[in-house]
Order: sequence, then structure tokens, then C-alpha cells
Amino acid sequence: MNAAGGQGQALLELQGVDAHYGPVQALRGVDLRVDKGEIVSLIGANGAGKTTLLSAIFGAPRISAGRILHRGEDISRLPTNKVAERGIALVPEGRQIYQEMSVEENLMMGTTAIGMERYEEDRDAMFDLFPRLKERRNQVAGTMSGGEQQMLAVARAMMARPELILFDEPSLGLAPLVVKRIFEVLAEIAAMGKTIFLVEQNANLALRLSHRAYVVVTGRIQMSGASAALLDNAEVRNAYLGVH
Repeated sequence: MNAAGGQGQALLELQGVDAHYGPVQALRGVDLRVDKGEIVSLIGANGAGKTTLLSAIFGAPRISAGRILHRGEDISRLPTNKVAERGIALVPEGRQIYQEMSVEENLMMGTTAIGMERYEEDRDAMFDLFPRLKERRNQVAGTMSGGEQQMLAVARAMMARPELILFDEPSLGLAPLVVKRIFEVLAEIAAMGKTIFLVEQNANLALRLSHRAYVVVTGRIQMSGASAALLDNAEVRNAYLGVH
């Protein structure tokens, strides 16, 4: 993808954000923005603060300094459900689907923020995107494969008709062929006009998909720029791409 963004309308912006878990500081002065229509990735090692950053947008943990803005409005203190109602959805690490519910019941749960008025239309769109889910619509979700569960987690998030979707480690624990399909789906979702903020440990895939990227190290943004430039950056290649 061609590098883009950074100059458009800021859909999401973090300004000087700190976050703590008890006495442990997990985020330190984070400045970051995601513009409408972009795919922005956040890469870093395990424990660097990637998941904390996404979770803080939804208020868990609450930030201890700075501001989180959505369309220029401070959402730092909003309840989680109010953040979702603004058109922001999260596909969490580890999928976190409703294991005991059927595929279709999971999709129904995805409409919590907007109601069931357009449920059938949106469900059918998700079945077009993920034909496997249509085949398994009545199956108990916890009995499906990891890849199928990840597809369901993505579809459930899409059922809320979000304009901004946060993805937390969508490739985690999946077979290479499934990972390839998941990233194809992310590109398809972006082509639908959705804005994507992607946290991903597979830096190579994340940088190849996204327009811009941030590198987080021990809770601080250490580097940022066009994804293509970061792919060619020697420090990034050594640390995250296994290229020396």
C-alpha cells in the first residue's frame, strides 16, 4: 500500500497518555493519531504496552495523564459502552468470543451498541465475507477452530457498524494460511471504508498492510512514520523483522 495519512481528519488521537496498572506504569507520554480512512499499525515486543494502549481507549485501565480524543472530543472518561456507541469496536487479543453461544448468537451480541434493526442485512454481509461462518451458523462457537473463532470475533465487531476498528494481535496462535486469510480480510474491511488501528506482533505483515506505523518500546513511542519507510529501517528490521 502507498503511504498515506497524517494530514487528514484525526479520527483517534492520544495526547501525552500515561497509564498504570497499580504502581506499574505501562504507558508513558504516548502521542499517536489515526486519521479517517487509514490503516495504522502499532508494533513492539511482548510487554511493550500494545494491548494496554488499546484497552485504555475503552477505559480499562483509565489513563492517568493525557487525553484520548475521538473526532476531537475527549473520551478519556467515557464508560466503555459509550465509547462503543461512538462507532469504535475492538477485536480483542485471544478472540474472547462467547464460547457457549452459537455463531449466530455471537453475531447478535455484536449489535449491542446499535440495536437489532439491521441485523439480518449485516449478518448476511458477514456471511458473504466469511462463508465458513454461514456453514457453522448454528454451531457452538467454542467448538470451532482458532481460525474460525478469529473470523467470528472480526464479524462480531463489524456487526456494530463501527467506523474505527481496533485489532489486537489478530494473527496470534493461528496457522500461516489462516493468518494470510485474516490479513486479506483486514484489507477488504479497509476497502469498505473502515479505519483500522492494528496492534500486531508480526511486524512484517503489519507494516505491509498499513499506511503508517508506530513502534512502542516499554510504554513509549520510540519511532513512527510511513510503514514502507519503517520496513526499510535497519533498526526496525533488526529488532522486529529478523533481518540483519
